[in-house]
Amino acid sequence: MSKMERKEDYGEIYIGKYEFFFKKSYKVINTINDFLIGIWFLIGSILFFYDHLKNIGVWLFIIGSVQLPIRPTIKLVHDFHLRKYLKKGYHNE
Repeated sequence: MSKMERKEDYGEIYIGKYEFFFKKSYKVINTINDFLIGIWFLIGSILFFYDHLKNIGVWLFIIGSVQLPIRPTIKLVHDFHLRKYLKKGYHNE
């Protein structure tokens, strides 16, 4: 049986003897970043069909490429934040 408890800035999911802990804000930031990367590459690709807009398309590819290393950075920050909670002996009691 699974159970989910929430507080203002984190969520926990209990499934049997396993516990999943996540920061909601990190998930939202990661999703927005992924969405923007897709938008930049899609628009940049469309602009390549028009000779006079190729320069803007290149800049959108550069912006998307700069955002790509942000994805693992967000995940690392989340992991370190999770470790901080766990080191403090965090328990939902």
